[in-house]
Amino acid sequence: MQKFISIFIETFNQLSPFLMVGFLISGFLSVVLTVEKISQYLGKQNFKSIFLASVFGVPIPLCSCGVIPVTAYLRKHGASKASATSFLISTPQTGVDSIMVTYGMLGPLMAIYRPIIAFISGIIGGLLINFTDKNKNEEVSSASCGDDCCDQYDKNSKILSALHYGFVRLPIDIINPLVLGLVLSAFISVFIEPGFFINTVNIGTGLMGMLVMLLISIPMYTCATASIPLAFVFHTSGFSMGAILVFLMAGPATNITTIAVTLKTLGKRSTFIYLLTIVVTAPVTDTAPAAAKTTTSTT
Repeated sequence: MQKFISIFIETFNQLSPFLMVGFLISGFLSVVLTVEKISQYLGKQNFKSIFLASVFGVPIPLCSCGVIPVTAYLRKHGASKASATSFLISTPQTGVDSIMVTYGMLGPLMAIYRPIIAFISGIIGGLLINFTDKNKNEEVSSASCGDDCCDQYDKNSKILSALHYGFVRLPIDIINPLVLGLVLSAFISVFIEPGFFINTVNIGTGLMGMLVMLLISIPMYTCATASIPLAFVFHTSGFSMGAILVFLMAGPATNITTIAVTLKTLGKRSTFIYLLTIVVTAPVTDTAPAAAKTTTSTT
């Protein structure tokens, strides 16, 4: 028990400074990158709209409960299905807060490579929708968000709104999966020795390691930030950095709840393409630069 608590506290202390910086930047981004502003650029059936949707999705401080409703909102306000899908794919994979924590726990190269993968996968998904979907402009069902993170902020006090989002609403949204991620990572560290998955069962590298990470991550509910402690302990247990990237990509972007709601908001064909994009492009992350694959925490 003492070892478990020690690992939990050590991991929390390691990510906390980077998480605070991420919260601050996320708060101000929430004021600058409003849904209304984003929807103005996503209405056309062209590469530019898909490109911008993926760009907006990478840094935007959008809570996990709001990804689906905001995607539906964008569609209702003129966004094409291709650009909405691009946004839906790139947004949950990363964010300013998760980028900062990734930098602190997995190193600068991984912090750069992770949003790049999110951006590329968003474009691929959007292009697939644009080329294959015959009903690109069909009306979509609305999706509601019961959390106040989807409410609008007081436009008369942008600084207070930014601080309130960054240090109240965003932490409330991620606290449960973050704590769960820390608990699970500490638990795994206690009972599974370093290098176990490569030295003992030999499944941590190559295609097998990526498939195992896919099987773990697709049904699992975890946000972009909460997935990082788990990714770190999986890496120390023997999974290659390429396999870890698969987990970091597929875990936040797919889960049973998201899939169910996506079927309603985007339809069966788009949901299939959405999942196919994640499943196919995630293993491609094993082409990460060699330097990134050897990056580990400095603690």
